[in-house]
Amino acid sequence: MSAELLKIAESVAKAAGSHLMKRPATFTFTEKSSAVDFATQMDQQAEALIVKQILALRPDDGIIAEEGAAKESKSGITWVIDPLDGTVNYLYGLPGWNVSVAAKDKNGVVAGVVYAPSINGFWSAIKGGGAFYNGEKIKCNEPVELSKALLATGFAYDLNLRISQGDTMAKLLPRIRDLRRNGAAAVDLCYVAMGALDGYFEASLKEWDHAAGGLIATEAGAVVSGPGGGAPSSELVVAAGPSLHAQLLPLI
Repeated sequence: MSAELLKIAESVAKAAGSHLMKRPATFTFTEKSSAVDFATQMDQQAEALIVKQILALRPDDGIIAEEGAAKESKSGITWVIDPLDGTVNYLYGLPGWNVSVAAKDKNGVVAGVVYAPSINGFWSAIKGGGAFYNGEKIKCNEPVELSKALLATGFAYDLNLRISQGDTMAKLLPRIRDLRRNGAAAVDLCYVAMGALDGYFEASLKEWDHAAGGLIATEAGAVVSGPGGGAPSSELVVAAGPSLHAQLLPLI
């Protein structure tokens, strides 16, 4: 079953990615939680395309998607979809935006793909089957000392949370190699999976931000957790190899 779900995820992610590569000359905006948190017509079109294709193949499956598509599952499988992760990058013509598609059952995510066509990146994983980048098996960096760690993060839309995140950065920066802010959570998780980053952390993520990327990082040997090492949550997601994860968690 997981292999079948992965094949569907790959197909719909690539179809949406191809659509998104036809970047329009002008954008229309739908404001979400604030003026800087928005969706474009391309987010909405990509989501509609993905949902239509999945339900044509598996009409009894459930849907959880960023731009509002929602459907209760009758099959036990629910798809968790971010049709355009990194909308600001996409709007500004920066690379790294992606399509993230995961399938989960009652025990968690069983298959996931992240497709970033602007950087020719395709990551995939099946639970228990390892993680892959453009068809090649990948592993996270392990062990990594905090002082040598290249980390990535993202910042919340909420101003008050940004202030506290700035305080965390000030404490962390003198203790690490360096910090990146790439602008797309799913790809940051995949970068941890393939060793392009040593670790990643971000608060205020939603399930669709980390469902596919979290499975890919986990299958590549990383620990992906929330606060205190528990399950990933909207409060905080931390991803790194086991040794670095243990060093990072008390600091953030």
